[in-house]
Amino acid sequence: MISQNIPTPAKALAIGAHPDDIEFGAGATLAKWAANGCEVSLLICTDGSKGSWDPSTNTNELTAIRKSEQRVAAEELGVLGEIIFLDYIDGELHAGVEERDTVASWIRKLKPEVLLSHDPWKRYRLHPDHHNAGQLAINGIVAARDPFFLTDSSLYPHRPSELFLFEPEECDHLETTDGYEKKKLNALESHKSQYLSTMGITEGNETKGLEDFRERIRKELIAFGDLTGKGMAEGFKRITEL
Repeated sequence: MISQNIPTPAKALAIGAHPDDIEFGAGATLAKWAANGCEVSLLICTDGSKGSWDPSTNTNELTAIRKSEQRVAAEELGVLGEIIFLDYIDGELHAGVEERDTVASWIRKLKPEVLLSHDPWKRYRLHPDHHNAGQLAINGIVAARDPFFLTDSSLYPHRPSELFLFEPEECDHLETTDGYEKKKLNALESHKSQYLSTMGITEGNETKGLEDFRERIRKELIAFGDLTGKGMAEGFKRITEL
């Protein structure tokens, strides 16, 4: 059974491993919610410093570039909430207690109704940061909701109503995104440092590369939309018993 289109939440928090991950997984959904009054916040776990195939890249400069790109992408989505960078080293993210407590503190502070992140149970996933970011989101919910975690904190416990996992191993919820695919694409294309490594857009062939990339994203949205029998959609694993 696949559910569709929850009422627009008042607040949503999306947690991604790297700059651009959230846009790939839930960009159109967040744009839709933001346009309908949702206060969307983004939490980026790592500094994105390994997001290049060029061994001569200055990683400090790349980190600064990727943060700037993320802010531009957030504007494209209509994000009006917080944009948080935890700055853990790209490729070295751990789902440990310290990291969990940091995420839980942000959940308590922001009080989202819906939390979105990577599906940590997706099979054959290569990048450990995606797995660990998703696990941190889940572990963070547990620590944020229960009073005997973060006992030194002045922040009150908070329990989100729903968890949406993008890149789902098992999709059981769809958010229709007709009219918002352009915002998703604009946000993704803001990450210009990732044109080659993530989007397959080569220097000197940007026009064709961008056309191919846009078609790839549209096909993904249409594939989920076909499950609804109409239009475009993004797919999630929806968990409501939090």
